[in-house]
Amino acid sequence: MSATLPTPAAQYLRMSTDRQEYSAENQSQAISKYAETHGFSVVQTYWDPAISGVLLRRRKGLQKLIQDVVQGVASYRAILVYDVSRWGRFQDTDESAYYEFMCKSAGVRVHYCAEIFSNDDTLENMIMKSVKRVMAGEYSRELGVKILAGQRRGASLGFRQGAQPGYGLRRLLVSADKSPKQFLAPGERKSIATDRVILVPGPAQEVRCVREMYSMFINKRMTFSEIARELNRRRTQYIDGSEWNLRAVQTILTHPKYIGCNIYGRYTQRLYTPPKQRPRSEWTVMPEAFEPIVYPATFAKVQRIKERVNEQFPRNRSDNDLLDALRAILAKNGRITIDLIEHTPNTPSAKTYSTRFGSVSRAYELIGYSGFWRGGWLETRRRIQVLRSDLMGEIVGLNYPRVSIENRGGSYRTRLRIDDGRLISVLVSRPIRCYKDTIRWLLVPRQDECRLITLVARLNVECDAFKDMFVISPIGRPAAVYIKDSDLRLQRGTRLIDLKEFYETIEKLGKQV
Repeated sequence: MSATLPTPAAQYLRMSTDRQEYSAENQSQAISKYAETHGFSVVQTYWDPAISGVLLRRRKGLQKLIQDVVQGVASYRAILVYDVSRWGRFQDTDESAYYEFMCKSAGVRVHYCAEIFSNDDTLENMIMKSVKRVMAGEYSRELGVKILAGQRRGASLGFRQGAQPGYGLRRLLVSADKSPKQFLAPGERKSIATDRVILVPGPAQEVRCVREMYSMFINKRMTFSEIARELNRRRTQYIDGSEWNLRAVQTILTHPKYIGCNIYGRYTQRLYTPPKQRPRSEWTVMPEAFEPIVYPATFAKVQRIKERVNEQFPRNRSDNDLLDALRAILAKNGRITIDLIEHTPNTPSAKTYSTRFGSVSRAYELIGYSGFWRGGWLETRRRIQVLRSDLMGEIVGLNYPRVSIENRGGSYRTRLRIDDGRLISVLVSRPIRCYKDTIRWLLVPRQDECRLITLVARLNVECDAFKDMFVISPIGRPAAVYIKDSDLRLQRGTRLIDLKEFYETIEKLGKQV
């Protein structure tokens, strides 16, 4: 009689930095013993090196494994994993079970080689596996608590805990007793556990620029936006050669690190959740931790001026006061635009209206203003939002799991995320009738997305369907433009005929950018 051939199997390895027993060699060795004992032959390997098991989108190896199994291209009939924690430390145990269920439904079962239970459908083993999943997730939570405690202690001693230094500052590597060792370039990290990082003043021209910004605000009473425009007019470059904006100026004029104060814990983003602001009582604050760039008295004067402005508007102003400001703009200009809101003195920002009323459009409604497209703009805008949402959902469905939708911390604004972590901006361009009834399409890049590869979806004249779609290089500037069929941006991009080609198009363009 001929011997029974072993069942082909794939092994999945995930390395992390928590424990040595989870090295690739140890996992592979344990899996090999299990395969030999249970009649398997490892024919393919998937692995994720030094990757956290909390999120799937960071794990290309597991994504590829699931994709091969679901699409029916796998040459194996089983998946061998060291233990439940290597499959994942998902905070929702249902997510871990779901990925395993997808494989089992395709006829490929997952076996945990170092666990004491058998991976069958008996009640006791299913209970044990569920407990293990909970324990795997809990380990990440407990580890996060310990790391947070250590970072808070380091911050209380005056050491910088991650994050970029900011304009005008640089990171200096020091020993545990704060003896200087070397400057750290962007992206560099310390290599010795006992070393620490502090902030020091950066290049002289950046330090002079920071101090001049404080002078502009105090002596010339320039707003954040006016300071940003002035710096851009002078061609003063921000970080990585980018342009200045309101947020960059606001950070420099309000962050205590510029007076040498080390602050840690203003925001929390534990286990890769969206950032969330912590109450001030939970911050770790260490004054005089670094050499200051500006005097504390100068910094305090800026904060007093800023507080006086805030007292006038917009936080302490009633809804009627805010709406009256819009009515004044409408009466003076015959229209309201975001640009007019931002540049009209004594008027709150568009973000204020969005925060107070839910959206700027809702504020328009409350004063009886229907926008540029009178009688139907709000309805059209909602229809466009639905079309955009449906388009993104269709792209993800046709390119899963390589493409997903990212929602930024609960914001209504969504973007596409590629499996390598890159973000893709999705802009819906609506038609505008111009001179002699010609049609142009309005393209409005967002400030925080203008450096991303962009999918431009142009609407038809009725605004009820898409005319065409193009994947283009990063636009670079957040300035609204009118485009036509012969626009160079579109000609240099790639037209999408089939949404199934989206991922491959992004990959091709990414190599050129």
